[in-house]
Amino acid sequence: MLPREPGEIARHADRFVVCEVDGIVKACAALAPLSKRVAEVRSLVVAREVRRAGLAARLVGELRGRARAAGFETLCAFTHDAGFFVRQNFSIVPHVWLPEKITADCLGCPLFRRCGQYAMVFPLREVLRFTAASAAAARGRTVAQGAA
Repeated sequence: MLPREPGEIARHADRFVVCEVDGIVKACAALAPLSKRVAEVRSLVVAREVRRAGLAARLVGELRGRARAAGFETLCAFTHDAGFFVRQNFSIVPHVWLPEKITADCLGCPLFRRCGQYAMVFPLREVLRFTAASAAAARGRTVAQGAA
């Protein structure tokens, strides 16, 4: 995680969602707008003793819903653990596909171009998916319509 100043955390407290266990915060994540189109999952942290309990997935799900409701088109994350985000249906993409992130955070970072993080994206708009069956069905309708 990138270090954050207390003032920065306080300014952006409304971006955070947390998970409490017995009244103690055990996990958190933030939704950071990068542009009108793109928001980022940031500061995703789960206490060691409650890892593998699904808290991170619940936090990302909540942020996904909030980002969609706010009208963002894409949710992104930069991470060393691509596997977690792949399990949340994010895809690995080249960093240059997220110029908003590069401009906002990467250009001033001393690890720019060598941070080792994966750029991940999740489209928030409906994506049309075609399968072999749907393509065959579409061809069948076209042929039937043409024969009529």
